Amino acid sequence: MKFGLTLVGLRPRWYTDVARQVEAAGFESVWFGEHLVLPATLPSTYPYASDGNAPITPDSPLYDAFVMLAGIATATTTLRLGTNVYVLPLRHPLVTARSVVTLDRLSGGRVTLGAGVGWLKDEFDAAGVPFAERGSRMDEIIPLLRRLWSGQDPITHEGQHFSFGPVHFRPKSIQKPSIPIELGGTSPAALRRAALMGDGWMELGSSDVDEIAGRIAGLTKARSEAGLGDHPFEITASLAPEGGDLGALEQAGVTRVITHIPGLTAESTLDEARRWIDAFAAETIASSSQP
Repeated sequence: MKFGLTLVGLRPRWYTDVARQVEAAGFESVWFGEHLVLPATLPSTYPYASDGNAPITPDSPLYDAFVMLAGIATATTTLRLGTNVYVLPLRHPLVTARSVVTLDRLSGGRVTLGAGVGWLKDEFDAAGVPFAERGSRMDEIIPLLRRLWSGQDPITHEGQHFSFGPVHFRPKSIQKPSIPIELGGTSPAALRRAALMGDGWMELGSSDVDEIAGRIAGLTKARSEAGLGDHPFEITASLAPEGGDLGALEQAGVTRVITHIPGLTAESTLDEARRWIDAFAAETIASSSQP
């Protein structure tokens, strides 16, 4: 089992210190969520939490995920750097491709693009992107990113939402065959997209192991039927800070869990975060590696 830590709730000036400690403690990755903007009033129901409560408020500070991860890349050597999740349909694919390949190059090939279609209609309205088209935009963008990162120049694209070229896109990605794209979402369309177009699936918030196992079984079946069963495929699930049944998650097919540092407030200190990281590493990561 691989362990990741989301940086939600940490102060930006702590990021590099925390990342170095996380790397030394045996974590495999760090992750950064993102939104472009938040409306003055959030919808009453958040689709990726059992209680319906969003993990953000309208006045939550938002940072550019790739800028922040670039800073962490320069302070670490082995940590994977991921987004959980990047709202892919909100941006032009050339902009996303440039940001991600830059981070891939800067980090020496350690980036994973975790992406989803988005759930916040107000965010799409603010950006002038039709919310109803986010699924079809996603389907067009994913293979296009791989062509830009790994395909032969010049590249021409004629699609439903984007058309350009011929253009040259350099540099290409360090990672081969391309930068991994792991897809989030739990709707039938999102799960099918993850199975057929993704390099992995990111479960977004469920703590029900049976529910997760059922979705993984569906993903496995869809990939097998499409002839993709032998291709590597990551399964990432959320893990409560106090831990959980890692054996059951692993048996279900989960290959990575992402957790967060609990109880952070405006009065929290870096030392408190450090103590939690050390305790989690000793109690959870170390015990999971025992035969």
